[in-house]
Amino acid sequence: MIEPNLPGLSVGKQCALLSISRSSFYYEPKGESEMNLDLMRMIDKQFLETPFYGVRQMTWHLRNDGHVVNEKRIRRLMRLMGLMPIYQKPNTSKAAKGHKIYPYLLRGLRVDRPNQVWCADITYLPMRRGFLYLVAIMDWHTRKVLAWRISNTLEAEFCVDALNEAIHKFGTPGIMNTDQGSQFTSFVWTDRLRRSNVRISMDGKGRFLDNIFVERLWRSLKYECVYLHAWETGSEAKAGVRKWIAFYNHKRPHSALGGKPPAVIYWQRNDTTQPDQQVQRVA
Repeated sequence: MIEPNLPGLSVGKQCALLSISRSSFYYEPKGESEMNLDLMRMIDKQFLETPFYGVRQMTWHLRNDGHVVNEKRIRRLMRLMGLMPIYQKPNTSKAAKGHKIYPYLLRGLRVDRPNQVWCADITYLPMRRGFLYLVAIMDWHTRKVLAWRISNTLEAEFCVDALNEAIHKFGTPGIMNTDQGSQFTSFVWTDRLRRSNVRISMDGKGRFLDNIFVERLWRSLKYECVYLHAWETGSEAKAGVRKWIAFYNHKRPHSALGGKPPAVIYWQRNDTTQPDQQVQRVA
């Protein structure tokens, strides 16, 4: 698909044309033992069920299931996965030092149309012999996934690539809500939003429910797709995620949307307000 030595067209330009992160092209499985990778998969599943578990609780949980582990190992693995041992959010909520933290703008806000509010988040993707990270941009009102990217690092670049694609395809939102992660407090992310006149909103520290809709997306994605496969390569993971997100957007019924898929509601309500339009009021 990508030719490293193609004259006149660099790997970066080829990745941009194919809408994939450059880091995913260079993906190599992380160097963890099979035991640690198995523990990480179990931690990931449990964290979906109990996102308030810190290192100590997660260690106790694994010991109760018969695994001989100590807190030092679980702390390292949770940090590697991007899971905070103290707060109720992934490690992506650890802000970059020296960067501005923006207020949470959604409390009490009437969200009643597409592109009024977007949200973004990052999650861990287990592989057979390693792992990757996935970022998604979602429309808050309709739950439609507007863009996504896979990367083998937690640098801001792949998040900005997804944001650029979403803006190119769907225009700009009034508000973008994220956690306080270093990717989302970085200059390249916030500058892109400011230049597009998008208001920036950030979750309260430790409040994973402030971005609840994308958290529910991760749960559905992992139980309906990720945990059912054991991907060997980054390209396999990308193809699997792409297939599931297409299903989620266009075919999967959503209870909050009256049983309709997100993409159907997005395009129905994009230009005009429908008489039976449901309104979400953020608590």
